[in-house]
Amino acid sequence: MRALVLRAAGQMGLAELPDPVPEPGGLVIRVMAAAICGTDMRIFNGVKTRGVRFPSVLGHEFSGVVWATGSGTPWREGQRVTICPALACGACGPCRSGASNICERLTAFGYECDGGFAEFVNVPAAFVERGHVVPIPDGTRFEEAALAEPLACVINGQTLMGLEPGMHVAVLGAGPIGLLHVMLARARGAGRITVVQRSPARRAAALDLGADAALSASEAEQLRVDAAIVAVGSADLANLAARIVRPRGGINLFAGFPAGEFPRFDLNAIHYCEHRVTGAFGLTLAQFRESLQLMASGQVPAGRLVSHRFPLDQAMDGFAAAARGEAIKTVIVSL
Repeated sequence: MRALVLRAAGQMGLAELPDPVPEPGGLVIRVMAAAICGTDMRIFNGVKTRGVRFPSVLGHEFSGVVWATGSGTPWREGQRVTICPALACGACGPCRSGASNICERLTAFGYECDGGFAEFVNVPAAFVERGHVVPIPDGTRFEEAALAEPLACVINGQTLMGLEPGMHVAVLGAGPIGLLHVMLARARGAGRITVVQRSPARRAAALDLGADAALSASEAEQLRVDAAIVAVGSADLANLAARIVRPRGGINLFAGFPAGEFPRFDLNAIHYCEHRVTGAFGLTLAQFRESLQLMASGQVPAGRLVSHRFPLDQAMDGFAAAARGEAIKTVIVSL
C-alpha cells in the first residue's frame, strides 16, 4: 500500500509499505478521508517530539470503510466507520477517576499505531473490543466523520470550562479549533460569541460560521465577557483572556504552549478576580460519540471547515497549504 512516511523531522514522503493484515479481533480500514491537524504539523516540523517515533505514519483524524476483518470481530466488510484514536488503559489513576482523556498509558494512532495518511490502517483488536470503532451515521460524509476527534476535544474543553446558555464567550484564535469552538458554543446556546483574531480572512470565516463579532486583539481590550477560550498557544492571548473576563469568569487554556517555555502570565488577575482557569487535553470515547451525533444532526456543521482537499499522492502539497495558512482545514481524500 501507499503511505505518507515520516522518516525524521522535516522528512516525509510517499512510500510503498506492505499491505496490512488484520490480527485476530482486529480490522483493516480503507481510509477515505484523513484530516491534517496542527499536531501533525508540529510533529513534521520537529516542534513536537514527545512520543514521536521514526519511521511512522501520522494522522489521527480519519474515517473509512472496513476492508478486512480478523477472526471474531462483529464488523462486516464495507461498513462505514471512524476511529476514536486514543485508547486509555482503564487502570491508571486518571482512568479510575473518569478522566480517561489524560490516561497515563494512552495508545494513540499516529504515535504508537500508524495513522491515517495511508491507503489502509490496521486497527488493533483492543480498539475494536473497547468500542473505539464507531459507525458513521447515515448522511454524514467521510470528511465530516474525520473531524469527530477535534470536535470531541472541543466538547471536552467547553465542558471543563462550564459553558452555559446565555454566556458571552470570547474565542481567542480562529484556526480550525477556534472555529469549532464557535460552532459548538452556538449549538450550546451561548448568548454572544466574540472571536479575537489577527487575520481579516479568518475573522470573516468566524462571522460566517456563527460568531457575533470578530475583533483584533487591540479592539478586544474593551470587552467584558463571561468566559474566554484560548485556542492558540500564545501567552499574549492568555493574558488578554485574563484581562477581559469578568470577575469569577472562566478561562480555558485549550491550546498547548511551546514545550520548555514558561510564558509570563498575570497571576494577580487570577488571584484578585477569582477567575476559574482550566486546561483541556484530548477526549473521551463518550465525547467522540457525542461529536458524531452533533454533526449528524446538523447542530455543528463541522464539514464547513474543510477548505482544501488533496489525494494521497499530493499529500505534501496539503501540508504545504496548511503551513502557509491558506487552508482552514485540509483533508487527504481517497479518489
